[in-house]
Amino acid sequence: MTEYRKDPDRIAALSPEEYRVTQKSGTERPGSGKYLNNKEPGIYVDIVSGEPLFASSDKYESGCGWPSFTKPIEPAHVAEIKDLTMGMIRTEVRSRDGDSHLGHVFPDGPRDRGGLRYCINSASLRFIHRDDMDAQGYGAYLDQVEDVT
Repeated sequence: MTEYRKDPDRIAALSPEEYRVTQKSGTERPGSGKYLNNKEPGIYVDIVSGEPLFASSDKYESGCGWPSFTKPIEPAHVAEIKDLTMGMIRTEVRSRDGDSHLGHVFPDGPRDRGGLRYCINSASLRFIHRDDMDAQGYGAYLDQVEDVT
């Protein structure tokens, strides 16, 4: 079993924006994330710990300005925490072992796919293309990745 952890070397290599988002619970500007329009098949992992978080087959266009997913690829790697900042009640999403701030989850996703919208900052993610998943140790998730049209 792979061990994921908050890696100080990876934290030191983060860009200022990636650091602000993952370590300071920041939010990237809507429409600015590098994975917003990514339609390639693969998985998204925590940029700090490498924990597998979301599959391209669960990504959809929500119109909110951030990559949106219907569910985590590995629910055990995603922690949901009550967030009372910004004058509202929300549910923050963090990686369990890396403790990176990922974004928030809302109950307004596609009803036919569970009804949730995981609104995630691109700056908290690293994308691994389906063709590279096995070589990078994520082969166990290949069956959860489909071509996205």
